[in-house]
Amino acid sequence: MTFATHIFRHSKQLRNASGAIRQDHAILVRWFTNSTRSITNKGDDVSKLRHINNVSGENICGCKSCSGSISSTPMFTRSYRVNPTKGQNGLAVRAEGTSVSGMMFSRAISCSDVQVKRSFSSSSGLPPHQEIGMPSLSPTMTEGNIARWLKKEGDQVAPGEVLCEVETDKATVEMECMEEGYLAKIVHGDGAKEIQVGEVIAITVEDKADLDKFKDYKPQASDAAAPEAPPAPTPPKEDVVEKPVSTPEPKTVKPTAASESDRVFASPLARKLAEDNKVNLSSIKGTGPDGSIVKADVEEYLASGKKDVPAAPASKGDKSTVSAINYTDIPHTQIRKVTASRLLLAKQTIPHYYLTVDTCVDKLTKLRGELNSLQEASGGKKISINDLVIKAAALALRKVPKCNSSWTNDYIRQFHDVHINVAVQTDNGLYVPVIRNADKKGLSTISEDVKTLAQKARENTLKPSDYEGGTFTVSNLGGPFGIKQFCAIINPPQAGILAVGSAERRVVPGSGTAEFKFASYMSVTLSCDHRVIDGAIGAEWLKAFKGYIENPETMLL
Repeated sequence: MTFATHIFRHSKQLRNASGAIRQDHAILVRWFTNSTRSITNKGDDVSKLRHINNVSGENICGCKSCSGSISSTPMFTRSYRVNPTKGQNGLAVRAEGTSVSGMMFSRAISCSDVQVKRSFSSSSGLPPHQEIGMPSLSPTMTEGNIARWLKKEGDQVAPGEVLCEVETDKATVEMECMEEGYLAKIVHGDGAKEIQVGEVIAITVEDKADLDKFKDYKPQASDAAAPEAPPAPTPPKEDVVEKPVSTPEPKTVKPTAASESDRVFASPLARKLAEDNKVNLSSIKGTGPDGSIVKADVEEYLASGKKDVPAAPASKGDKSTVSAINYTDIPHTQIRKVTASRLLLAKQTIPHYYLTVDTCVDKLTKLRGELNSLQEASGGKKISINDLVIKAAALALRKVPKCNSSWTNDYIRQFHDVHINVAVQTDNGLYVPVIRNADKKGLSTISEDVKTLAQKARENTLKPSDYEGGTFTVSNLGGPFGIKQFCAIINPPQAGILAVGSAERRVVPGSGTAEFKFASYMSVTLSCDHRVIDGAIGAEWLKAFKGYIENPETMLL
């Protein structure tokens, strides 16, 4: 291959390298010869090179955000080998320097918008391709699952097309393609679980002819092992300490071999095979070294048809009776994992205290009936008690803004907008979609938003914009489940959550001394973060909330 051919091939790679380097001022270096003599002897090729690059500082990357010029002057310099390593937004350059003579091509590159890793064939033997990593689709996401792929291997993809559906920690989100090309390899297929953010899930190529070259492709494990290199100096110290003790080690091995009655020795593969087939290792005779059980012993045991025979006779006082308990292990969903960690964090780090008040809902129920008659006449959806509670809570937050706040170590952040999260229970776990600007919306709009978001939550189709950014939470277990009163755990980083119980009919004193009447009362409990909401502030908020509930016409003012 001639020198000019090298130039054409590498210049094409450099054109495709826009945004491949994450650092703003990284230098991409290619050297093509091993001596100054080889350069001087190829004057024609150098002149061709100058003709190709126009010797004008033309941007070979093609990225509008990059600037720089190309130097084609032979010089003595240090050569660098570019090794692609994993990074969140692209490639990082790891350089190894050796003093050699050659031709250096360098320019400053600043492409920060690339979300995929671009690899070259110079070291891996593969054609140019892109490694698509698991995206971070929410602030709390550390890993995700692949629900299903909408594209198959070999399909052509274009920017904006949906590649797959990703189950995040809170919802199922569609992942779109960023660049045009062909889907060469799906690394993690449908149903893949617990994929770390940034881990490679697919490969795309620009040329359709390169598809067959990625059938057996596997992500490089060397990149993941690279960060573990620094702890390497510690093992030699431990080895040096163990060397003097190495002499009595053979003596300690013999007593352990004599304790076979207490412990079953088996190879890891044999243990895994026995566990998968629910075989007790104590019922198998080992033929390996020192009587240990190997894979062949387990396979022979299974072939003999003794799988269903009890491994050991159970005595009356044996602990094996515990295994007779029937149970089912239900795998954790992503939303349940995140909910559990956040609630644990909230209960451990937030100083909760609780304020409960009973509110008369007779006028509220009457107003709801009148509004629903108007809704039916106009073809609108019915308004629920929970919709009225959300509206009253939002107005109370506007009236007492100190409760519409969040704690940080340096300050208390008080929000100017009122966004109410509403707790929704689903088969996958607890979701809290947000009703934005609830204090400014009408009851019919709030009712429409609640029903739409609740349906999305049950179908697991919520987007991050549907549940992020709330400033206060309402949880209602009274209407749907008849719970009289309960205390909810604060949803961090918020400072308060309102737990709504059911309404019950009570006998209350009338206007006269011997008169009594019936009234419906609903218990609500406000959970407060004492770092943000003092007791008097929480009581003031509940007073405002109770006023809106017992005199609902004031919500219209």
